[in-house]
Amino acid sequence: MTNSILISVALVLIIEGIGPMLFANKWQRFLHHLSQQPVNQLRATGGVLVTIGIVSLLYLV
Repeated sequence: MTNSILISVALVLIIEGIGPMLFANKWQRFLHHLSQQPVNQLRATGGVLVTIGIVSLLYLV
């Protein structure tokens, strides 16, 4: 169980690191654009992503 969680975290780190590593300038512009969004919109987006993740996890387990 713990091994599976650590593998999952490692894969997330690899996938999340590909964008800034390969496209640093575009990534920086994206983060700047993202930081200009209203807080409510960021919370709504985060909520949608968490919901999609939970539903996906329930179907996979």
